[in-house]
Amino acid sequence: MAAESSRGIKRRDFLASGLVALGAAALGPGIWRHALASQAEPGRSPYGPLQEPDANGLMLPQGFTSRVIAMAGVPLVGTSYVWHTFPDGGVTYPTKDGGWIYVSNSEVPGGLGGAGAVRFARDGSIVDAYPILTGTSSNCAGGPTPWGTWLSCEEFDGGRVWECDPFGKREPIVHDAMGVFSHESAAVDPVRKHVYLTEDKPDGLFYRFTPTRYPDLSEGRLDVAVIQPGGRTLWRRVPDPSATGRPTRQQVGGSKRFNGGEGTWYDDGLVYFTTKNDDRVWTYNTQTRRTEILYDAGRLANPPLTGVDNVMVAKSSGDLFVAEDGGDLDIVMITQDRVVARFLKVTGLQHTGSELAGPALDPSGTRLYFSSQRGFSRGVTFEVTGPFRKSGRRR
Repeated sequence: MAAESSRGIKRRDFLASGLVALGAAALGPGIWRHALASQAEPGRSPYGPLQEPDANGLMLPQGFTSRVIAMAGVPLVGTSYVWHTFPDGGVTYPTKDGGWIYVSNSEVPGGLGGAGAVRFARDGSIVDAYPILTGTSSNCAGGPTPWGTWLSCEEFDGGRVWECDPFGKREPIVHDAMGVFSHESAAVDPVRKHVYLTEDKPDGLFYRFTPTRYPDLSEGRLDVAVIQPGGRTLWRRVPDPSATGRPTRQQVGGSKRFNGGEGTWYDDGLVYFTTKNDDRVWTYNTQTRRTEILYDAGRLANPPLTGVDNVMVAKSSGDLFVAEDGGDLDIVMITQDRVVARFLKVTGLQHTGSELAGPALDPSGTRLYFSSQRGFSRGVTFEVTGPFRKSGRRR
């Protein structure tokens, strides 16, 4: 589907489609409600040790199985859609028939990127696949909205945010007001009506966008974080979000520099985001307006998590899942007890030089989707099924 510039996808259209249920599927009810007392430490996984690699080269906990759902450059089974190259950020959406959709970005530059989608039936079988965004560049991560759309972020200096329909029925629209910079990901706070954005630069910033008429994202105010001692966070306006004179990250003095902003996720008043060049996981508390470090690989002699990238919170358990860009090609979990442990590992020479991206649970919380972005040279997308835990949240 070709990218277009227009006023915006109407919220009522998605309410009518039944996608309002996304709020329950992707934005969980609460994780770490109280202030963090200490940073996360390595520990034992609640799922136990990893088993030997399966037929797909995945090391998984006991009771979990995997399948390949898509190979880049090859049509998905039963469809005519050729899966896109370099699959990156992703998320799932429930459908009214009891199935779901998995959306995935394509991080290809030069106007050859975009995003595609796979639609599953209630039993998990693939029933359709199609593009939802074409003609854009280096679509890295992004984020879901509570009204059922996908925000796809372009990761280059002139990058913008595109709002897409997971069903592929409505034209995607671009939101220039959200800034022109090397976008990485986005997370919507439906309570305070903000969108948080990361920037993949060594001196990148952490942004907050406030729509003029939420949930219409076509107009609004773009701010950057200024962090004071103790983590107290102030927000200062970016004078020129279009970056026609100077890059947005150079327009506000005193802005906090983050070393390679990556994945972002909102959950019950907390925004989680990662910085890849210093291997840190951060939290921003929207109530207390404080920014803290949840995990810092640099302070550990043998860190279990490096190359931090995309993040996702499991709705039922509250576990935070972090995909590695490089590292050991793991997906690592951080529990609410602040225990860091490996959940799965991808093995095999066919994944050399790859990164893991797009972790997302289906609405039932029993299937995990993710990609090895350059696995088999162009990318491969997996599904992992098993007994994901249904408890662990602090009430």
